[in-house]
Amino acid sequence: MLGDSHSFASYSTDDVAKAREFYGDTLGLVASDDDGLLNVHLPDGGRLLIYPKADHQAAAFTVLNFAVDDLVRTVDELAARGVTFERYEAFEHDERGIATPDGGPAIAWFKDPAGNILSVLQA
Repeated sequence: MLGDSHSFASYSTDDVAKAREFYGDTLGLVASDDDGLLNVHLPDGGRLLIYPKADHQAAAFTVLNFAVDDLVRTVDELAARGVTFERYEAFEHDERGIATPDGGPAIAWFKDPAGNILSVLQA
């Protein structure tokens, strides 16, 4: 039924300009304005739509994951660009903020300017 449809992810922000700067400049993704909306072009050909919402509330869970070949290098590069990594009590983290959950890949979480939770994880 939906196998031939065009799909994309979306979530809100309280400031599209800050989101454009973060996703474009800080994360190095292609981000373009479209009538007040932000289109973020993901490396694998997918698309993320970020829309303004006056009463925005950040999700309390990870909304976007980036699987990378070299997690340590990626975390170091993001940290050099000002990204701060989250630490959650349920996990042990190394000095960089990388966690290695039981049965899961090494992962590091961070937030966008609107508080939405993103991650980079070992591919």
